[in-house]
Order: sequence, then structure tokens, then C-alpha cells
Amino acid sequence: MTCVGIDVAKGHLDLAIRSSSGEVETRRFNNDPEDIDQLKELLCEVEPERIVLEATGGYERPVSAALAAAGLPVAVVNPRQTRDFARATGRLAKTDEIDARVLALFGERIQPEVRPAPSADQEVFSALVARRRQLQEMKTAEQNRLGTAPSEAVRSDIEEHLSFLEERLAETERQIKETVENSSLWREEEELLCSIPGVGETTAHVLMAELPELGEANRQEIAKLVGVAPLNRDSGKHRGERCTWGGQASVRRALYMAALSATRHNRRIRSFYDRLVERGKAKKKALVACMRKLLVIMNTMMKNRTHWDPEYHASSA
Repeated sequence: MTCVGIDVAKGHLDLAIRSSSGEVETRRFNNDPEDIDQLKELLCEVEPERIVLEATGGYERPVSAALAAAGLPVAVVNPRQTRDFARATGRLAKTDEIDARVLALFGERIQPEVRPAPSADQEVFSALVARRRQLQEMKTAEQNRLGTAPSEAVRSDIEEHLSFLEERLAETERQIKETVENSSLWREEEELLCSIPGVGETTAHVLMAELPELGEANRQEIAKLVGVAPLNRDSGKHRGERCTWGGQASVRRALYMAALSATRHNRRIRSFYDRLVERGKAKKKALVACMRKLLVIMNTMMKNRTHWDPEYHASSA
């Protein structure tokens, strides 16, 4: 088995090719289209079993997309996993070359799942949804500053910036809706998700853009991906309290708002929430349980391409 690790930086790519005998060859490429093409040609000749990259805030997207388009097996992994793996194997030093070697070893030992690269349309849609979130965060920050502005000049500047952010938010919302309208698949998915009482267009768009596994994974896998699966914390005779951990924060935030709305407007989710609270479950934990139940319902609906049916989903989820 030949595994490849690529440490991605803004300006360069460090490559480590680990052969089945354990020998490692390293090289460095610039992180630009010309060198990415050279890297792709090299790896097409090597024909690795797996190519591992870390998610680095977007710098990995051009190279991972180019390699996946060439039919190469690319796995983009969480940096926390690979750093924990490096510590577990005694590799405490950290350089770009060492990181590339660790990624290649991680691919050989752990064999992370290879997933198909998102399409160009999916990339554009995800970028729009992420941009809306960024604009909303900037707007909230400016609104908080407005309340403590020390002078009229500063207050006026903040208000002007808020007006600009409102315009950009409205334009981004328009682009998101236009993108959905231009795709029959996304129109169908939006309609399915919004048929659930408590789920609005904003939540549906976040799930469509940032959780492509929805409808493809099973109920346990989808809950772990989002970070709403209760995990055991037991050791010896100690039986710890199960808690949720990890997952996709942006999806979880959207799901939280949907669950909060569903506990008020969706009688099935509200009934489930009330039963948990009556049994002594803390309200916050009961709400997390509603998030998981709602997610499982969405996953089933997307898998079967069925609209919300309160009687069916109350028993199945």
C-alpha cells in the first residue's frame, strides 16, 4: 500500500509518499495551479491507495479538487485527529515536512474514508451560505459596538457600516434563493426539509450546503457527523454521564434553532420534549435530544424522498 500525505500551507504544499516498505519520499510544490498540475501528474504515476490532507480553512480546496477530478482517492481529515495521532505515535516535533509524513502514516494506519469531491455548484452554494453566516456575525458584532460607541462620529460610522452589511446580506440571500431556484434537486430538497414544522429556509440551506451526507448516512453516522450523538464516558467501575462532542458547529447551530422552534410549533417534537422534561431530564439536554430526533427524521425523509408525516415520523424516529 502506498499512501500520500500533503501538508497544505498558503504558499506551498509539502508532499510525503510512503511506500509499503515504510520508505518515505518528500518533495515541496508551490500552492498554485501550475505546480498543482505537476503534483497531480506525479501522483497519477504513483497510483496511491489514499491521499490524506488536512482541512485548513480553504487552502486545501484547489489541490483536493484537482486530485479528486483526476480520479485520485483523496481524504480530507480533521487536523485535530492527525495531531492526536502524531502525539500517540511519539511525533512531538512539528514542521511542514514532518506533518506531511504524519499524514501519510495516518492514511496507512487509520485509512480514513475517501469521499467524492463536491461539485462546482455545491462549492458555490456552500460558499454563499458561509458568506451569509460571516455577514451575520459581522452585523451582530457591529450592533454590539453601537451600544457602547463613545462618540457620535464612531456611532455614525458603525451605523453606516451596518447599512452596508444589511445590503450585502440582502444580496447574498437573493443569490442563495436564485441558486436553489435554478436547481430542481435543491428545490426538491428545500421543499422536503421545509415541510417539517419548525424548519425554515435558512436551516434547510445550511443543511443542504454543509451536510451533503444527509440522506446518505445511517442515523448513528449522521448524528456523530453533526455532533449530537451521546457518547459514553465510562472507565472501569465508573459510569460517566453521556455527552455530545465534536461535529460540525455551523450545522449544529442551525439545527438548534430549528429544534427550538419545533418544540413550540411541531406537536410531535413538543410532545417528545415534554416527556423528557417530565422524566427529570434537564431542559437543555432535552433540547439536544430533540435536535438529534429532528436530524434523524430529516435523514429518513431525504433518504426516502418523502414529505413530513407527523404520524409516521413520530414512531419511526
